[in-house]
Amino acid sequence: MSDERTERPWPERNETPAERSDRNWSELLQELRVTQTGIQILSGFLLTIPFQSRFAELDPALVAVFLGAVASGTLATLFVVAPVPLHRLLFRRHVKDLLVDSSDVLAKIGLALLAVTVVLVTALVFGFVLGTTSGLVAALVGAVVFLGAWLLLPLLLRSRPRIGEDT
Repeated sequence: MSDERTERPWPERNETPAERSDRNWSELLQELRVTQTGIQILSGFLLTIPFQSRFAELDPALVAVFLGAVASGTLATLFVVAPVPLHRLLFRRHVKDLLVDSSDVLAKIGLALLAVTVVLVTALVFGFVLGTTSGLVAALVGAVVFLGAWLLLPLLLRSRPRIGEDT
């Protein structure tokens, strides 16, 4: 009978595949807790905007940006929270790998939608304060920064050789 620990593909950790799934699930939940707080604050801010007296002064293009921000914020919330009901429905079915992999995808979609929401809120605020053109420029800058920090940088770091690996 072979020891599960001797056949692991992750030599830097002394853990079984089940322990690795448990660790990955815990790390994912912690990331989602942080993300969910930000989404809740942002969504709360968005929900107050239509009740402000100056909302009627909003340029129609900025109303569309606002509605896009509300929609993307709602979807971001849905995707970031989705691992919780997924876990409830798969609880005690011995499919932790499936749960972790599926939740990873849901979290990535949620993060992308969060980035869209923040970019749209930035466009809304800059557009309202400085004009629609300034809002569009701010949105473009925000989108480039998000793509750089949340996508390009991780891809660049992931492609680099790890310490101790042959180049």
